[in-house]
Formats: sequence, structure tokens, C-alpha cells
Amino acid sequence: MNTASYQIKLDQFEGPFDLLLFFIERDELDIYNIPITKIIKDFLDFIHQGEKLNIELSSEFILFVSTLMRIKARLLLPRKEIDAQGNEIDPRQELIDKILEYKR
Repeated sequence: MNTASYQIKLDQFEGPFDLLLFFIERDELDIYNIPITKIIKDFLDFIHQGEKLNIELSSEFILFVSTLMRIKARLLLPRKEIDAQGNEIDPRQELIDKILEYKR
């Protein structure tokens, strides 16, 4: 079981973590329609099929899901976050930045 072997499977998407994030970031997938509980259940089923726990894959998944949940929660809140230059902060960008940092 390696990090490339796990694919997220949803009605509107099938592929790896980073591709899902890419589509969310580009507004090609609506984050409100991403069923986080299904993603978690499917991943746990996948992990239980393996003989050994893959720490790298599990760590990547925890980062992905926790950041996805935080983005969803932020988008549900009516307030806007502003950066030092006065620009509105897109909460999805943090997820993209973390995935890019992880891949380095």
C-alpha cells in the first residue's frame, strides 16, 4: 500500500487527494458537496484491508481531511478574513499551500 494507491471515489470525483484539492481550489468542485464522512469511511476501509499501517499515507490523509473540514467550517461562517494588504483570504488556499509544502 503506497500513497499513490489510494483514490478518493465520489459521485462527482475520482482520484488522489491533491487532484481533489486542485479542483476545489479552481472552483470546479463545490466544497459544500464534498461528503467528508464518506471520504473518511472509505479511507478507514482501505486502511483496514492492509496488513500494516502506512504512516505516510495516514499522515497525508489526516492533514487533508482536517484542513478540508476547517475550510468547510470557515466557508459556513458569515465573516470574511482579510490579510495585511486588505485582501479577502480564500480559506482553500491554505489547504493548497499545505499540500504543496508536503509534496516538497
